[in-house]
Amino acid sequence: MAKAPKTAITPTRADDYPEWYQQVVRAADLAEVSPVRGCMVIKPWGYAIWENMQRVLDRMFKDTGHQNAYFPLFIPLSFLEKEAQHVEGFAKECAVVTHHRLEAGPDGKLIPTGKLEEPLVVRPTSETIIGAMFAKWVQSYRDLPILINQWANVVRWELRTRLFLRTTEFLWQEGHTAHATDAEAVEETMKILDLYGTFAEQYMAMPVIRGEKTAGERFPGAVNTYSIEAMMQDRKALQAGTSHFLGQNFSRAQEIKFLNQEGKETFAWTTSWGVSTRLVGALVMTHGDDDGLVIPPRLAPQHAVILPIFRNDEERVRVLEFCDRVRRELTAQQFDGQPVRVAIDNRDLRGGEKAWQNIKKGVPLRLEIGPRDVEGDAIMVGRRDTQERHATPRAAFVAGIAAQLQQIQDNLLQRALDYRQQNTRVIDDREEFIRFFTPQNAESQEIHGGFALCHYADDPAVQKLLAELKVTIRCLPQAGQPGSDAGPGRCIFTGQPSPGRAVFAKAY
Repeated sequence: MAKAPKTAITPTRADDYPEWYQQVVRAADLAEVSPVRGCMVIKPWGYAIWENMQRVLDRMFKDTGHQNAYFPLFIPLSFLEKEAQHVEGFAKECAVVTHHRLEAGPDGKLIPTGKLEEPLVVRPTSETIIGAMFAKWVQSYRDLPILINQWANVVRWELRTRLFLRTTEFLWQEGHTAHATDAEAVEETMKILDLYGTFAEQYMAMPVIRGEKTAGERFPGAVNTYSIEAMMQDRKALQAGTSHFLGQNFSRAQEIKFLNQEGKETFAWTTSWGVSTRLVGALVMTHGDDDGLVIPPRLAPQHAVILPIFRNDEERVRVLEFCDRVRRELTAQQFDGQPVRVAIDNRDLRGGEKAWQNIKKGVPLRLEIGPRDVEGDAIMVGRRDTQERHATPRAAFVAGIAAQLQQIQDNLLQRALDYRQQNTRVIDDREEFIRFFTPQNAESQEIHGGFALCHYADDPAVQKLLAELKVTIRCLPQAGQPGSDAGPGRCIFTGQPSPGRAVFAKAY
């Protein structure tokens, strides 16, 4: 019996996908659990990926007319109480500050004193506090629209946490806008949904489905919630970003009103939208393999790492001089409108150990350079996405690095698209639906299911079956999305008329 190939990560994806994910995060040195319950420490490599995501998204927001601002971390409890659905949706996740100082008790231990007149909620999201400011800023239709984005942290008290995917504190951006008409607010909502989809596909190389969520999954207080949904390698859906049309619900609660062009007082129409550090987890689960992380070049902290190989001081001098020359030539090249990012890994470690560390971190290209490479004016190139290694003349490699990085970017997107296509099924029968989402071995970490495209009518009677199968309705596809051209039919659960297909999946 042939031995299974050795991998850098154990268990493998097939053996235990949840544990594989945790091991990749650790092996890639992205983050680790902190001493604070439910929180994480994002390490430099993981934070560099998030910074690259921030850089791109921030530019996209500003290119569409949005401005950055910052609002308080603490929200008066009374602000949340103004919007009933909102407070009901977040009440169980809120962390609350009730005292403002510490004093030594009789046993010498610190105890909270100085009770606050009104408790302060640590920001779970900012609709209410930002709405209070919008109410001050908006007096006339001439003050609209207001297009604001905030880069911040939020706290949502979680019982079961997983690094990047679900933590008590996480980093995100939250956009908040106010408009004079419902049409403008709806247009903004859809514009941001498309912006998120573009970012996911063009930068993360992660194909997504854009669509509307059902009433039971809407953001608390929203009229409509839209999301981008991606298939991970365990075939579950990950919500990667949301865009909410809030109608006038929050503006009525916060009294964001203005005089329109007819001189009549009316309430503004508002939106909110956001993505978070969950995207780093999405990157791991979309592209990672059994040797670790794989990073799309457009978001990689380093496009290439140079690994010098030498046995003595004489070789060391020649090899490092050549490595530095290659680094300078590469950084003079451009990829995605920026200089190519290159580092020389000259740590005092064995070559194999350094190579595997960079493989696990997902660096797109590894450049191994030893004395023979210097003599031959060549580079041994390792591609992370395909695991191929080949010798290439130095000049040809330098001239072609931008094209090679784009090939890697395109390959990762196509690979993810193919995987989603292979695991998406049109289902028109209730029993087939049940079989699709039922594991053969419920005791194992078996990977099963995928995306099911089914005719569906939003009916409460269906929720019991979906809950038993642990299946959620991730989105109702818009035009151009998988399944959106199916046309009307009959709901596979109730037989009621259905305007189109919905996407069903097991979800995070």
